[in-house]
Amino acid sequence: MFDIPPDLHGRREHDPFLVAVTRFFTGIERVRSLRRARVTRAPRPLSRELILLVREVTQEAEDVVSIRLATWNNAPLPAWQPGCHLDLRLPSGRRRQYSLCGDPADRTSYRIAVRRLPGGEGGSLEVHETLTEGRVVRVQGPRNAFPFLPNERYLFLAGGIGITPILPMVKAAQRVGADWRLIYTGRDLASLPFLNELEGLPEGRVTVRTDDEHGVPDCADLLAGTPGDAAIYCCGPAPMIDGVRAAFRAGERASGTLHFERFAPAPVVGGQPFEVELARSGKTITVPADRSALEAIKAELPDVAYSCQQGFCGTCRVGVLSGDVDRRASSDRAGEDSMLICVSRASGGRIGLDL
Repeated sequence: MFDIPPDLHGRREHDPFLVAVTRFFTGIERVRSLRRARVTRAPRPLSRELILLVREVTQEAEDVVSIRLATWNNAPLPAWQPGCHLDLRLPSGRRRQYSLCGDPADRTSYRIAVRRLPGGEGGSLEVHETLTEGRVVRVQGPRNAFPFLPNERYLFLAGGIGITPILPMVKAAQRVGADWRLIYTGRDLASLPFLNELEGLPEGRVTVRTDDEHGVPDCADLLAGTPGDAAIYCCGPAPMIDGVRAAFRAGERASGTLHFERFAPAPVVGGQPFEVELARSGKTITVPADRSALEAIKAELPDVAYSCQQGFCGTCRVGVLSGDVDRRASSDRAGEDSMLICVSRASGGRIGLDL
């Protein structure tokens, strides 16, 4: 490259083209340097927690109240679909899950319903006693562990408070013109919430049967006459779900499917006893073959966090310090250094947890 001679004062001539080219490439190199020097920051976890206000509390049936939640200014809430639930953080710190039973098209409020269970673990009593109008609550969600899938024919089975996730499904099936039936069971009419909302549905599609009038239903009878390709959605007490599952397996169905949601954890099947070492206290407890690690740990640590007890909410996830995990939930993935103590177990005889 030829050398540009200096001017009379010893300065070199500034060629405009060369100056522009030099600045262009200098700028590119500077940008590259800044990118290399930029400190990589860890992404912030996405929080789905909402702070909501109790707008309305309504007595829906004997020992059942519905609670309508909204923002301070009725701002639009995250969308949801039939089958979704909210994780509700109660004033005591307990976390409980309740199905959304309102209208998914209503983005200004969420509705849940809770039955008072005096013999339970205190969550339902706390809802009834403390969630009054004007109370502020924290929720997470909505999340869907009971998805409502498109189909031409449906059979809906609801037992008592199990109507809560089923009700939006029934209304959705009606809107799209599907062929559907609902069988709603319970102890007596006084115990069944939302009967008034079922009265507006087409005649002949809803059957209400109570134990005091019709006797305890036989699950095979509940499925009788259901088309072989129907999607069956069931929510209710454990005996009802277990009976429906057994009747479904015994029947001959062409392409039908069974979907269900439990109120309580499923019984432990094929479990082996094992020991859990609680690292923070140094204590070791024994988990029987027919109980979950959560149940055994609660006896020693009553404040241990949990919610669904079915392996999908993640509230009870605990760090694993030693031992191998028998993972029994799709959300409890292999390779993680943690486990869901409500369902997963030790694959060996002993496991150490960060508790």
